[in-house]
Amino acid sequence: VGGTQAAAVEVGQGSQSTTQVIWIAATAAGLALLPWYSVEGSWWSAPALLHGLRGKPWLLALFVPVLALLAARPWRMPPAQASTALVLSGLLGLLLLLAQGFLFRHPSITPPGWPTQPGMGYGALLVAAGFLMLLCLGLAARGFCRGDAFVVGSIGLVVASISAFVFFPLFIMLASAFEGGGFIASFFDRSVWGLDCLYSGLRCGVAWNTLFLAVVVGAGSTVLGLTFALIAARTAFRFKGLLRVMSVLPIITPPFVIGLAVILLFGRAGAVSELMRDWLDIPRSRWIYGLAGVALAQLLAFTPIAFLVLVGVVQGISPSLEEASQTLRARGWTTFRTVTLPLLRPGLAAAFLLGFVESMADFGNPLVLSGNYEVLSVKIYFAVVGASHDQSRAAVLALVLLIFTLAAFWAQQRWLGRASYTTVTGKGDAGLPVPLPRGLRWLCYGVAIPWALLTLVIYATIFVGGFVKSVGRDYTFTLAHFLAAFGVEATQRGLHFYGAGWNSLITTLSIATVAAPLTAAIGLLTAWLLSRQDFAGKRAFEFGTLLSFAIPGTVVGISYILAFNVPPIEITGTASILIISFVFRNMPVGVRAGIATLSQIDKSLDEASHTLGARSATTIRRVVLPLLHPAIVASLVYSFVRAMTAVSAVIFLVTAEYNMATAYIVGRVEAGEFGIAIAYSCVLIVIMLAVIGLIQLGVGERKLGRRESVATIPAAA
Repeated sequence: VGGTQAAAVEVGQGSQSTTQVIWIAATAAGLALLPWYSVEGSWWSAPALLHGLRGKPWLLALFVPVLALLAARPWRMPPAQASTALVLSGLLGLLLLLAQGFLFRHPSITPPGWPTQPGMGYGALLVAAGFLMLLCLGLAARGFCRGDAFVVGSIGLVVASISAFVFFPLFIMLASAFEGGGFIASFFDRSVWGLDCLYSGLRCGVAWNTLFLAVVVGAGSTVLGLTFALIAARTAFRFKGLLRVMSVLPIITPPFVIGLAVILLFGRAGAVSELMRDWLDIPRSRWIYGLAGVALAQLLAFTPIAFLVLVGVVQGISPSLEEASQTLRARGWTTFRTVTLPLLRPGLAAAFLLGFVESMADFGNPLVLSGNYEVLSVKIYFAVVGASHDQSRAAVLALVLLIFTLAAFWAQQRWLGRASYTTVTGKGDAGLPVPLPRGLRWLCYGVAIPWALLTLVIYATIFVGGFVKSVGRDYTFTLAHFLAAFGVEATQRGLHFYGAGWNSLITTLSIATVAAPLTAAIGLLTAWLLSRQDFAGKRAFEFGTLLSFAIPGTVVGISYILAFNVPPIEITGTASILIISFVFRNMPVGVRAGIATLSQIDKSLDEASHTLGARSATTIRRVVLPLLHPAIVASLVYSFVRAMTAVSAVIFLVTAEYNMATAYIVGRVEAGEFGIAIAYSCVLIVIMLAVIGLIQLGVGERKLGRRESVATIPAAA
C-alpha cells in the first residue's frame, strides 16, 4: 500500500510539473507572439514584446515574473519552494497586468499628457489566464482544497470571471449612485418605501410593490411547476407529453409578446372581454393593467423555470424511501407529506428563489401591463432613458433590488438548514416510483390542465396574429408579415433572402449557440464547487453567482456600456459583449438547478471514484455528469432560450452589425408593425422548440436503474 501511495504521489507531482511548464509556455507565447491589443477593424496586431520595444515600456515589466519562473524552474524544485515561486510570480503578474491596464486607459479618464493604450486583445487574455493558473497551481501545491489543482483552478477561473463581468461593471454602475451627494435622500425617498396604501387611497412605494409581486410570482410559479413535475414524473396521464410541452412553451417567447397576447385576450377590446360582455353582460374594464396582469404574464413566463428545476428533483427521489413508509402502513397522503415533500425542499427552494428573483428583474411584462402599479425595473429603465436621465437614481433603485435578493438568499438557506436530502447513492435501487394519492393526483390535474389550456389559448392568439392583416381590426388571412421579415426568392444567382429579419435572426442564432454551452458549463461547474467543495468565502462566492441574475437587464446593459466602453476591456459594439452578458446573466439557473440535483447525489460516489485513483476532472466526467442530465437540460434550454428572447439588457448592447432578434421585434412594435413583430416571434418559437428537442435528444435521460412505469400500480388511498 505504501508503495502504491508513493507511486501515486510521484505521478501527481509529475502531472503538476507538466501543467506548470504548459502554463509558463502559454504565458510566454501570449506576451511574445499573440496580438496584445484589440484594434477595431483588424484581426491581428503586434504582440506585447514588440509594443514594449516601440514606446510602451510598461509592457516589458510583464516579462519579469515569466523570466523569473524560467530561471527558477519550479518543476525541478521541492514542492514547498515551487509553490512559493508560483504564487509570487502569478500574483505579481496579475498585479502588473491590472496596473498597466487601468493606469494607461482612455484620454477621457487619464490625466492630460498621460500615455494611453487600446483595449486588450487575445494575447492579454491568454497572459491573464496564464498568471491566474500559475497562482492557482501554487496555492494547490501549498495544500489548498487538499492540493487538488483542478478544484483550485476552477475556483480561480470562476471567481476571476465573476469579478470581471459581474462585480466590476456593477461597481462602476453603483459608483454613480454617490455622485452629487444625494444618495441618502434618494434611497429613503417616500416613493420607494412609502406605506400610504395601508391607510389611504394613495399607492405604496415601488419597493413594496416589487416585493409583493415577486413573492406572489415566486410562490405561484413554484406551485404550478410542482404540479407539472408531479404529473410528468409520477402519473400515467395519457397526454403528459403534450402537457409538458405546454408547460415549457412560455419560456421560448419574448416576454412582451406574452403581455401583448394577454392584452388581446383580456384588455378592454380583448376577445375574452367581448365574450364576457356579450354572454354574461359583464362590462369591460382595465383590470388587466396592474398587479393582476403583470402577475399573470410573469406566471406564464416563469412557471417553466420552476418546472425544469423540479422535474429532475422529483425524478431523483428514491422510491425505496417511499416504499419503506408504505411498509410501515402509512397512507398515500402521509407518505407524500412526511417523506416526498421534505425531500423536495432543495428543488422547491431553488424554484421559488429563481421565480422571486426573475420577477424582480423582469422588465418586458411590467413595461406593457403594469399601468399605475410601479415596479423597480421599469422605474430604473425610465431613470436611464427618460427625459430626466438620472443615472444616480437608477443605481440607487438597483441597490434596493440587491437588498431584496440578499434577503431571499438568506431566507432560502435558513429554510433548508443543514439537513441532508441525499436520495441518489451508489446502492442499487430498482424500486418503482410511488404513484400520487388519488386526491393529490386530481388536484394536480385540476391545476395544471386549465393552466395548460390558458397557455394554449395565449399561443393560439400569438400565432393567429402573425397570419392576419391587423390584430383586433382585420382578421383577413395574409402571409405579408412573414414575407416582410423572412422573404426568399429564387434568382439566376440562387436564393435571395430579402426579408428584413434574416440578419438579426442569423446573428441571434449564432450568439445563442455559443453562449448556451458556455453558460451551462460554467453554471454546472460552479454548482459542483458549491456542493462538493469547502473553501473560505463559499457563501459570498455563492451569492456572487446569483448577483447577476438579480440585477435588472436594463442595469446590466448600462453597466456593461460604462465598464467596457473604454480600456482595458473594450468590447462594446462587438459580439463578445453580447455573449458575455448572456453567459453571466443566465448562469445562475444552471447553478441553482445543479445544486438542487447534486444535493440528492450521495458524496460517497465521488469519494469512491477518488479512492480508485480518479482525479476530480475524471470524477466529474464519468460519475457526476451522467447523473446531472436534468440539470444539464435545464441549463442548456434556459440559456439558449434566454439568449434568443432577452430584451432588457440587449436593447443597450446591440449595434447595426450585431442586431438581435428581440431588438428587431421591439423596433417593429415601436413602429406600430405588430403583425411583423408577432410573425417574427412565431418563427422564433418554432426554432426554439426544435432546438429544445435536439438538446433533450442529445443529452438524454438520467439512468438510475429504476423501473419507470407507474400505470400498473394502484394509487394509494
